[in-house]
Amino acid sequence: MKYEDFKESPSGQVVRTLEGHTAFVPNKLPPKIEVTWELAAAISEADRSLSKLSGVASKLPNPHLLIIPFTRKEAVLSSKIEGTVASLSDLLSFEAGLFPEEGKKKEDVREVANYVEALEWGLLRLKELPISLRLVKELHERLLKGVRGESLMPGQFRNRQNWLGPPQTKIEDAIYVPPPVQEMDVLLNDLERYIHADVGLPPLIKLAITHYQFEAIHPFLDGNGRIGRLLVTLTMIEQGLLSQPLMYLSAYFERSRTHYYDHLLAVSKHGHWENWIKYFLNGVAEQSSAALEKSSQLINLNEEFRDRLQRKKRTSAHLLKLLDSLFSRPVTTAKMATEKLGVTPKSAQIHIDRLIEEGILAEATGKQRNRVYIAPQILKVLEF
Repeated sequence: MKYEDFKESPSGQVVRTLEGHTAFVPNKLPPKIEVTWELAAAISEADRSLSKLSGVASKLPNPHLLIIPFTRKEAVLSSKIEGTVASLSDLLSFEAGLFPEEGKKKEDVREVANYVEALEWGLLRLKELPISLRLVKELHERLLKGVRGESLMPGQFRNRQNWLGPPQTKIEDAIYVPPPVQEMDVLLNDLERYIHADVGLPPLIKLAITHYQFEAIHPFLDGNGRIGRLLVTLTMIEQGLLSQPLMYLSAYFERSRTHYYDHLLAVSKHGHWENWIKYFLNGVAEQSSAALEKSSQLINLNEEFRDRLQRKKRTSAHLLKLLDSLFSRPVTTAKMATEKLGVTPKSAQIHIDRLIEEGILAEATGKQRNRVYIAPQILKVLEF
């Protein structure tokens, strides 16, 4: 890390690590933020879009119809930012018991599946535990369980120096070196207090500041980016900004990955808080609108399919239940359908065949045994 790039930063100070390398220690929160008219307009647009999504989500008769596929889409995109290559179809097939061959693809899918587990764990834990360092460590433990990085202290804050840069980068050539461990511990405790403090700022601005600070501290040896993005959604749920977990920023960050990192780094180097906050708020507005559009498309598609089935004879409650389950998990097997419907394997297969006849399901493996069925029109909505 170049000392000259950070030496005049108003956002923190440059220190020496125990090994003599340069590191950056961000200031304690809160920073001094001047709310300009431009920033106020961005706040207004983000609040409006988020409130509209939250209002619609609160009225959904079955929010899990959307929550499950949205969490999986988030897992795929957040992991993609970190270099993991796995599609939504890969993840859903993995959850259906169709395991990829050994190699990088299998490891990637497992990492994405761990992200889902961490996110769902966090949503469950919020009912009894606030956003806290304890919760952060629990999320991290689940994120790295049984995958690459399992040796890098899952569930524990780092006990040695880390740094950011391309693979195999030496610390002296790093783009950014987070605070040493002693300073990190102090900053983490300060961040936990800040999250629950009344600082007189709009909640979304406070959240943008919190996300920067977590990434600047970089408290884990691996998984910091994914945990930081998990915390954005969990904080929105905890603070009532979202009624259901349907809005995620990873798609926005992934689309503009270079800008994402540049804005974070510019806060550390130059104190450019306003640019980072506007970027963050624009992401909230864009992704809230996108989630609203996806929700509408899925609900309309569900109604179209149900109408199609109900206009014909032999449409049982079990068939409609299987249809609805596909909107949560658009990949299924005969075994999954049997368990979902509580019927015999033969009966489950009859219902699957009926959905194939209607063009709602398609067999994906080409095999005679252990077949996997996908709902292509549902997947198309989710993947684009």
